[in-house]
Amino acid sequence: MNNDIMHDRNYCLALLKEYTKTDSLIKHALAVEACVRAYAVKYGEDVEYWGNIALLHDFDYEAFPTMEEHPYKGSDILKERGFSEDFCSAILSHAGYTGIPRDTLLKKTLFACDELAGFITAVTYVRPSRSVDDVEVKSVLKKMRDKAFARAVNRDDITSGAEILGEPIEQHIGFCIEAMKKAKEMLGL
Repeated sequence: MNNDIMHDRNYCLALLKEYTKTDSLIKHALAVEACVRAYAVKYGEDVEYWGNIALLHDFDYEAFPTMEEHPYKGSDILKERGFSEDFCSAILSHAGYTGIPRDTLLKKTLFACDELAGFITAVTYVRPSRSVDDVEVKSVLKKMRDKAFARAVNRDDITSGAEILGEPIEQHIGFCIEAMKKAKEMLGL
């Protein structure tokens, strides 16, 4: 296990880009990272560690997109490179079908931010300005009720994510919007 790499954002970002070439998938990883880092600050946790787990949670998805492969292949790659079992377990836990329990605050936070970050991005893209600065909680909630909008996003994961964090959905959405606003240049939003 190499603690340095698990706290080295540049190393983790390079690893993400080694396996992920699609700009939208890279931006998704960055959006989830922004939200998870903000929660790490709120909870007084290890911001670099939490952020890097969020950054790498889907790094294998483009290369290994099936449920039989993702995120298992990614976990194997990370272990080979010296990442800890806890780091890999947190990544595995974001996909419900792995059976890895979300039994830590980090695992709960990653799950809670994953689908929501993608949904906030989708809402941003339909704003006339295409800026996250113009996204409001009420807009996100309204779009969540529109089943035709961003069909691939699991609304149940968004609401249950807020619940497992013990956050009212409105506060969770608002918190993630604010986190993404702070990273808007990097996210292209």
